[in-house]
Amino acid sequence: GVAPATDLVLGATAGCLACFLTNPLEVVKTRLQLQGELQPPGSYARPYRGVLRAVVALCRADGLAGLQKGLAAGLLYQALMNGFRFSCFSVAEDAGWTGYTGGTVAAGAVAGAVGAVVGSPAYLVKTHLQAQTVSAMAVGHQHNHENITSAFRTIYGQHGVAGLWRGVTGAIPRVTVGSAVQLATFSSAKDWVCERQWCRRGSWAAVLAAGMVSSVAVAVAMTPFDVISTRLYNQPVDADGTGKLYRGFLDCIVQISSKEGLLGLYKGIGAVYFRLGPHTVLSLFFWDKLRDM
Repeated sequence: GVAPATDLVLGATAGCLACFLTNPLEVVKTRLQLQGELQPPGSYARPYRGVLRAVVALCRADGLAGLQKGLAAGLLYQALMNGFRFSCFSVAEDAGWTGYTGGTVAAGAVAGAVGAVVGSPAYLVKTHLQAQTVSAMAVGHQHNHENITSAFRTIYGQHGVAGLWRGVTGAIPRVTVGSAVQLATFSSAKDWVCERQWCRRGSWAAVLAAGMVSSVAVAVAMTPFDVISTRLYNQPVDADGTGKLYRGFLDCIVQISSKEGLLGLYKGIGAVYFRLGPHTVLSLFFWDKLRDM
């Protein structure tokens, strides 16, 4: 009963509210995924070890404010990506497409792909800003932007419009897979925990439990694409915009697998999971409540 245009605004608002609360884990995840880039396991220094110790190390290097690095770009990304994602999913629901077998998964995947393309420039800048830190704790390439405005200006000035969408080939499968699995498993997980009488139907506990259960599937399915996306977005580029480390999506998979092992594709999975649970719950909860209002 909510118009798609209204759902775009509500989805954007829900995503921003969730992002503000979970952005610290996004910063930690980015650092963990860039740590030891294209180096064999055990051959590099590890300034970030696990989620909790990484939080402590990050605070020591950048202060408490470091936990909200890239927040403005993250909010912009969530507004664009979730706004269009939830709006597209709403269109599919209104058209009755989600009533068909596999319709929810397909609608979630398409909605996620649209959101990924629209939000890609903001995710590019967010990744650059979250990777930046003092030299002693630096992992991955350091782009050294002053803020979100200067980042957009620098990227556009050096590589034009195409430069703002660099790395989108990694973002599309990342959000497509994540969106499809999330939207397909959240409702099922909520029914599952309630059927076993672990939580009362309609309660906060049921929503939280469903989000954490759903996030297991999302984290396992999404983390390899998340690592690839982070690497493609953050890599240094030549004057013509060509990546210096990876030629594209498939090359990134091959290089990580061959040099870091298959587990290299699951770097930062702990941070991915602990972020996804609350973010799934909060974004879907806020979206649902805003639609009711």
